[in-house]
Amino acid sequence: MRIRFGSLKANGGPGSIAAFAVCLGLAITAGCSVGPDYHRPAALKSEPLPSAFTAPASTNNFGEWKTAEPSANQPRGAWWQVFNDAELNRLEAVAGTENQDLAAAAARLEGARAEIGTARANYFPQISANPEFTRQRTSAHAPLLSTNVSHTYNNFVAPLSMSWELDLWGRVRRQVQSARADFAASADDLESARLALQAEVALDYFNLRELDEERRVVADTIETFRRSLELTQNRRKGGIVSDLDVSQAETQLRSTEAELPALDLQRARVLHALATLCGQSAISFQLATGPLTHAAPNVPAGVPSELLERRPDIAAAERRVAAANARIGVAVSAFYPQVFLTGAAGYQSVGVDTLFDWPSRVWSLGPSVTLPIFTGGRNRAQLAQARAAFEETVASYRGTVLSAFQEVEDQLAAEHLLAAQLESQSAALAAARHTLEIANNRYKAGVVTYLEVATAQDTALASERSFVQLEGQRLDAEVELIKAVGGGWEKGRLAQVAK
Repeated sequence: MRIRFGSLKANGGPGSIAAFAVCLGLAITAGCSVGPDYHRPAALKSEPLPSAFTAPASTNNFGEWKTAEPSANQPRGAWWQVFNDAELNRLEAVAGTENQDLAAAAARLEGARAEIGTARANYFPQISANPEFTRQRTSAHAPLLSTNVSHTYNNFVAPLSMSWELDLWGRVRRQVQSARADFAASADDLESARLALQAEVALDYFNLRELDEERRVVADTIETFRRSLELTQNRRKGGIVSDLDVSQAETQLRSTEAELPALDLQRARVLHALATLCGQSAISFQLATGPLTHAAPNVPAGVPSELLERRPDIAAAERRVAAANARIGVAVSAFYPQVFLTGAAGYQSVGVDTLFDWPSRVWSLGPSVTLPIFTGGRNRAQLAQARAAFEETVASYRGTVLSAFQEVEDQLAAEHLLAAQLESQSAALAAARHTLEIANNRYKAGVVTYLEVATAQDTALASERSFVQLEGQRLDAEVELIKAVGGGWEKGRLAQVAK
């Protein structure tokens, strides 16, 4: 229902002017915003955040607890440079400028920025022009004014219309707050996409290098098996061994050769994925084989949980809570009257030659109010929906924090346990190589058959491949840990946190 208080026309009286003055005074003096003011919810519903993670290698991780304060705007830097790999640095630079998912996230950020402008536009009067020309004929038998005479005439109108909502209850302010929070969330989403891209490039690159190293091990072993087959064939010609030994040596060689195409296929798939991450065609993208790096960052014992505040996904989730809270205020404002200041000014004439003459001017100005008297429960339903959406974002925020703790704890455990496993596997590899040496000496001395040599060779190959795979997994765990804490850590920051 819209109630018109009055209008200022050419012959308007003092009453209408007074009504306008009262309404404008209300707009100037009122500064309230209905709906709840935002307060950041606790990251965990039933307990505060711990000050440090419980890494298996750490024994002194207990200290004062603190409330999370998301700070995704803190610099992360080129964290991948801790691996000291020039080719990885190059790929990260290419992916950062050419990746299309990152470009899409940047476009979404610009869209969110524009939404702020859309919301802020309601702070200002909306002015539009609607010139029109009509030629019309009146009825000679029109009701009440019937004169048995019809009239045909032109009507030229050149008006400017204005409408301005006086934000008495803060509806527009809440909309702007929501848009700004959504924009901040989109900015954090862009950082999340960038961090995920950087980690994925590193993971694929190390996977590629692991496959290169594994293929080198298999290729070297194939050459060893080929020499073993030649030796066995020569011993068979001399009558020292039987055809069974020759057959076993050849079977071992051919089955190992069959593993090379499988490794090449895995490498091709990883290479194609890396090409897509770098925004390049998989057809022409190439990467020369190279060694698996052994450089890995040393994870401090007792990584502080404050580092999670740098995770952009946590910051984005918290900003969406703020946006949802502001939308509650927008829903509450629907229960209050909407006050508008409307006006029009322009020229009207029956002839175009007199359209812009001074006597042809027309104008009107006055406030109007829309009162929500009966809406069939729509406003209550929209408010309930806004509150439910707020609770959903709070739960999502807390779930994001819990998932972040899980990811960091998982990777800290992986970093510690993989290091222990790699140490044991290194000892196992040394033992397997020693066993192979003994088996070869015994075979050359004619003490054992080739089956014992083949078994020792298979064990040594499996041990060496397991060692290479564990090295790759260790590097993957380091990358995942850096990603989980939001993009690395700095010694100075750790010292500051410790204080």
